[in-house]
Amino acid sequence: MAEELSINESYLWLVDTATGEKTELTPRNTPEKVSYGEGRFSKDGKGIYVTTDKDSEFHRLAYLDLATRQPQYLTTNISWDVETFDLTHDGKMIAFLTDEEGMSVLHVMNTSTKKDMPLPKLPVGVVGSLRWHKNGHALGFSLNNARGPGDVYSLDVATGKVERWTTSETAVKTDGFPEAELVRWKSFDGKMISGFLYKAPAKFTGKRPVLVVIHGGPEGQSQPTFLGRSNYLLNELGIALIYPNVRGSTGYGKTFSLLDNGFKREDTYQDINALFDWIAAQPGLDSERIAVTGGSYGGHMTLAVSTFYSDRIRCSVDIVGMSNLVTFLEHTEAYRRDLRRVEYGDEREPKMREFLEKIAPMNNIEKIKKPMFVIAGKNDPRVPVSESQQIADALKKQGSPVWLLIAKDEGHGYRKKPNQDFQFYATVEFLQEYLLK
Repeated sequence: MAEELSINESYLWLVDTATGEKTELTPRNTPEKVSYGEGRFSKDGKGIYVTTDKDSEFHRLAYLDLATRQPQYLTTNISWDVETFDLTHDGKMIAFLTDEEGMSVLHVMNTSTKKDMPLPKLPVGVVGSLRWHKNGHALGFSLNNARGPGDVYSLDVATGKVERWTTSETAVKTDGFPEAELVRWKSFDGKMISGFLYKAPAKFTGKRPVLVVIHGGPEGQSQPTFLGRSNYLLNELGIALIYPNVRGSTGYGKTFSLLDNGFKREDTYQDINALFDWIAAQPGLDSERIAVTGGSYGGHMTLAVSTFYSDRIRCSVDIVGMSNLVTFLEHTEAYRRDLRRVEYGDEREPKMREFLEKIAPMNNIEKIKKPMFVIAGKNDPRVPVSESQQIADALKKQGSPVWLLIAKDEGHGYRKKPNQDFQFYATVEFLQEYLLK
């Protein structure tokens, strides 16, 4: 079992299900904060395979000897996170996935020799749900990419044969959907930031308007997956889509994931400003027609960019975003506060509170000059609806164009299809009015 204090700090426990006895497997109160992922017993039960970033920037696959409590690192030659793994029933092979700049790479290792087996190249996308067949050589997995929302495949590691078992129903032909393109840009301090660009189809001529979609978390990552409804924006409205992975995102090392914590919050806003510079240098993108959107922490980023870089965008769509990190921390559910304070800073400390109040979009409302669509759920336990209501009210009071949508029967993001449909149609209308005209 794992005890998680933050995304960067967790501990492993061994639990005897018969007696309930618990034994802590990993050291505590060490100078280094260490994160552990999933664990699996070895075939002989003498050790555990686990992912951890102990002594490393990245999560490595390791074997933890239960007698000595000493880890043996198995992927020291790979400078990317090991995301997940699965062990064959006989314990002779282990399949694992690495996250390499947001894209999945599959590996199969012999547990005796610790050597990788040669494998055929898989389509670009996100692989998951690794499962070995009892025969020990057939590996099942799912693949999600720009042209499919998730299908089942198998790989025979003995022959190298890859077989597709399902074809998802997408209602429309997806063969011509644009593939994700990995792009990189230099931020204000020289740090390289990356993301995924989906270019509008060739039938749309001239420079294309851009929608920047910022992921939540902030300990998360945008990956080249199926875009769902957003394919309409891309393929029918001709809006180019960019999904940035700004500092603080996971997948790029322990240090990178901490670069937005506490007093460093504004640095991640500047990563988006640097993206605007990159867009301006692209011949096929229109830097005069940029919109930003995001949900949860991505909504906070949307509000921050709309506040501090208002002159660089046409409009924004904030989905359940935090308009003031102080009021958010004070009113979010109690069980989440300490975990979020590790990331955003402790608002009970005077200097941190002063800083968070200074950068709050809610306290810089006069800087927001462009139209905004604010979307929220009335019953949100994570980001209280008051975060959305207060900024919408303030924008309305100062005469700024603002749309407000609050669903009475929703929480943190819309889950009911009628509400999802209404949100999407309203968003399309908003973008047509303020981005495309």
